[in-house]
Amino acid sequence: MTYRSSWMTGELDIFRETFRRYLSTNLSPRAGRWRADKMIDRNAWLALGEMGALCPDVPEEYGGLGGTFAHVAAVIEDLEYELPEMALPVAVHNAIVAQYVMHFGSHEQKQRWLPGLVTGQLIGAIAMTEPAGGSDLRALRTRASRKGNAYVLNGSKTFITNGQVADLIIVAAKTDPDQDTKGISLLMLESKGSGGFRRGRNLDKIGMHASDTSELFFDNAFVPAENLLGSEEGRGFYQMMEILPKERLAIAVSAVASIERMIQLTTDYAKDRKAFGKPILEFQNTAFVLAERKSEALIARVFLDWCVERAIKGELDQVSASIAKYWTTDKQCETADECLQLHGGYGYMNEFEIGRRYLDARIQRIYGGTNEIMKLLIARSL
Repeated sequence: MTYRSSWMTGELDIFRETFRRYLSTNLSPRAGRWRADKMIDRNAWLALGEMGALCPDVPEEYGGLGGTFAHVAAVIEDLEYELPEMALPVAVHNAIVAQYVMHFGSHEQKQRWLPGLVTGQLIGAIAMTEPAGGSDLRALRTRASRKGNAYVLNGSKTFITNGQVADLIIVAAKTDPDQDTKGISLLMLESKGSGGFRRGRNLDKIGMHASDTSELFFDNAFVPAENLLGSEEGRGFYQMMEILPKERLAIAVSAVASIERMIQLTTDYAKDRKAFGKPILEFQNTAFVLAERKSEALIARVFLDWCVERAIKGELDQVSASIAKYWTTDKQCETADECLQLHGGYGYMNEFEIGRRYLDARIQRIYGGTNEIMKLLIARSL
C-alpha cells in the first residue's frame, strides 16, 4: 500500500529529493558535534538558506521561493527524517517567526527582515514563555514602556528555542499593564548591539541536545518604536492566536514524520535481529506491535494532510490544529516507547537513533501549548 500526501506536487518531489540527499551527505555527519556543543553552527543555517529551505513560503519580492505552507511542511518532514537535530530550530524559524513577519509586518519591516531570514543571515526566535507563566499567555510580566521613539523592555523569558543564536527575536510584552489580553504587544528585538538585552544559560535538557534553549533577560533594553509588529499596540494576543494554529500544525508535522521514521527503523531492526533462531519480527508480539503502530501512523498522516490542506487555503482553525498537535504527539511518545522496547538493550544506547528519538519526543507534548491545554481548547468547542 502506497500513500501519497494530497498536498505533494511534482515540484516538491524534485526539491525534496535534492534536499534529502544534501542533508544526508553534507549536514547529517555534523549532527554528533552539534549534540555535544548543544548548538547548531551558523554555517548550517546558511547552507539551508542556499538550498531554499528557509522560509520557502516567503514571497519572491522578499527573497523567498513564493511557495505555500506545503513547502514549510515538506522541509520539516525532511529534516525530521534525515536530520532531526535541525527540525525544531528550523520549524521555529520557518513556521513561527517568518509567519508573524509575513502576516503582520509592514512593507518596510518585511523588506528589513524577510530576506535575512530566507538566507540564514538572520536566525529567528520567539520569546513568549516566562519562568512563572508557562502556557498562560495572559500572565505575562515582561513590560514594554514607550519612551520617545523607543520601547524600554524589562523582564525575562525562558525555554526559548534558538535563544543563544537568534538575531531577530519576537518578544511578547505588556505595553499596557492595566489591560488583560488587550495590553499585550509584540516587539521585534534585533539582538546585535541591543543594550540591556542579554542571553542567559543554554539550558541543559534531557533531549533535543543540538537545539539551543535559553533564558533571555531584558534590563532596560531599547527597541525602536518602528519595531512594533502591527500598526498599533495591544494586538499581540490576537496575533499570537492567529499564528498558533500553524505553530501547532508544524509540531504535528514533525510528530508524524518521527512516528513513520521510528516504525521504519524498528521494522528494519526486527527483520535483522534474531532471537531463538529466528528474526524477532516473526514473533507475534513484535509483528502486532508494529502493525498497530503502522495503522496509527497512517491515520495520523491522513488527518495531518487534511490539516495541511486547510493551512494552505488559510482555513486552519484552532480546534483542528489542537487535535492534530495533541493526538500526534501523544502517539509519537507511545511509538517511541514501544519501538525502543523492541530494540531491547540496544535501544537504550545513545548511539542508536531510536534512543535519541525517545528522549527528543517527550517535549512535543509540552511546547506549543501543553497537550492538556489542547484538550481544554477542544473541549470548549463541544
